[in-house]
Amino acid sequence: MGVGGGGHNEAVGLAGGAPKLIALDVDGTLLATGVGISARVGAAVAAAVAAGSHVVVTTGRTVLTTRPVLSELGLAEGHALCSNGAVHIDVARGEPVAVQSFDPGPAVLALRALFPAMIFAAEQVGVGTWATGHGPGEFSIGDFQLVDHRTLSSVPTPRLNGWWPDGTPDEMLRLLETFDVPEASWVHGEYGPWLTVSRRGVSKGWALEKLRLLLGVEADATLAIGDGFNDREMLRWAAHSVAMAGSPDEVIALADEVTGDVSEDGVATVLERWFV
Repeated sequence: MGVGGGGHNEAVGLAGGAPKLIALDVDGTLLATGVGISARVGAAVAAAVAAGSHVVVTTGRTVLTTRPVLSELGLAEGHALCSNGAVHIDVARGEPVAVQSFDPGPAVLALRALFPAMIFAAEQVGVGTWATGHGPGEFSIGDFQLVDHRTLSSVPTPRLNGWWPDGTPDEMLRLLETFDVPEASWVHGEYGPWLTVSRRGVSKGWALEKLRLLLGVEADATLAIGDGFNDREMLRWAAHSVAMAGSPDEVIALADEVTGDVSEDGVATVLERWFV
């Protein structure tokens, strides 16, 4: 957890003034899924970039579904972290510069034993998705192929999603207590019986620390804003961490402060302390 207090003195958690590395989640933070980024949030992000700060979109989205967000924000260069930190892209080129893949086969095998009806989707970086069925997510960008479990398990991936159509989140979490694949770690979703599996140890926070060292930014000049379970490591990593209103209690407990939700332009409320 970052250093900070309450009220409007939260900025004391950042030594030396404005944050130099700003990590922003997308869905539930920068925007509501299916809705564009507000003009106020866009202006606040632009002001931070103009002031010389590194604004890093840090999301569970794939490269393909992150590119439109970068374009909407007007981010023409810099870095973005996709697939919960497993894919690092160069914004100017729109292409991955580092991909943390893993063999999904053991995870698929273990999860099928726990959840025989689970539907899997494996990211094919920059191309699309292989899936064993139709889940609740839309894959409108990129190539979508229905495949069997063997095919899906045959190629390394940075992100494996699992959806349990007949289950509940609580029951899924109970059964996942026995899920242990040496090369994999997982995070569950906020609003349904689904989870994302990645290479063990890979997370938004892990990727941000690697990027911070690459950029030479001081650890006490980092800010992160998010709202989901996949943001927990990112919030722990930041010198100053912010949760969106309406985030799960477990996420809010990790944050130095809570800002307004997307409809209240919560990201802008935070950034406007330093950037106008």
